[in-house]
Parts: sequence; structure tokens; C-alpha cells
Amino acid sequence: MGTKFDATNKEILRRLGKDGRKPFSVIADELKITENTVRSRVNKLIEEGTLQINGLIDPAHSSGLQAFFMGVRMKTSLDLGQKASDFSKLRGVVSAVVVTGRYDLIVQLILSENEGVTLLDFFKNELVKVKDIMEVETFLVYEACNHRVPYVL
Repeated sequence: MGTKFDATNKEILRRLGKDGRKPFSVIADELKITENTVRSRVNKLIEEGTLQINGLIDPAHSSGLQAFFMGVRMKTSLDLGQKASDFSKLRGVVSAVVVTGRYDLIVQLILSENEGVTLLDFFKNELVKVKDIMEVETFLVYEACNHRVPYVL
């Protein structure tokens, strides 16, 4: 069961979502609560696995990086969670999720010719590591709004 957010946690998360480095003291002042309250709530969310604070990049402002989404249909719908986990271990994969609709999985990629991982390299060297793929459709991110990802290469 997931974490239920009360009003205070929502406000803390909103502020950290805009700036993960925002000092707890500033958040506390804005919300008119103690810095200790902010710190303990953030630590609890981290311990529960609900919150993770990361450095994210904008691929459009990063020389040589290209962002892709990939729709994947598997030969069987058995154990899709494990398939998503298998994809998540491949070089260049930011995330892999089980979805409804036309595809079984949506995989988010960050690739770079400078790092020796082009889309062709990904298909030849990484994608072949996952068994039982029936169909793949790749979508190059041409333009994005508020698209930030961890650097995974």
C-alpha cells in the first residue's frame, strides 16, 4: 500500500519538486512549521521509499544526448514486472514501466553518440539481452516541456 500524503507532506513535496536542494529551514518558514518537522517528514518519506531526491538534467540542454521513449510488446504478458526490471538494467534506460494499451511496456531512454550508445548500438548490444520481445516502436523526443532525467550513461 502506498503512502498517503497529508496536506503538510504535499506542500513539502511541492517545494522539493521545484528545487530538491531547497533548505528545510526555508520550507519550514514558508509553511510556518519547524525545520525539525520538515526534516523528519522528508526522512520518513525517503525511508519508506516514497521519496528520492536526485540530480536531474534536461537532455535538450546537454550536448550529444537524445531522449527516446520505446513502446514494447512482449510475446507473453506473463511476468511483465520482471521484464520491466530486465529493461531497467540496460545501458541508457532511465525507466521501464508496465502500462495498459497497445504496448506492454514503455521504456524511457537517454542515449549519446559521444558515450558510444546510439539507438543502433542500443538495439544491437542492449535490447538483445531481453528475451521474448515481439515488437518495438521507438519515439525520438523532438521537443519537450519540463523533461528532466537522471544521467544514466
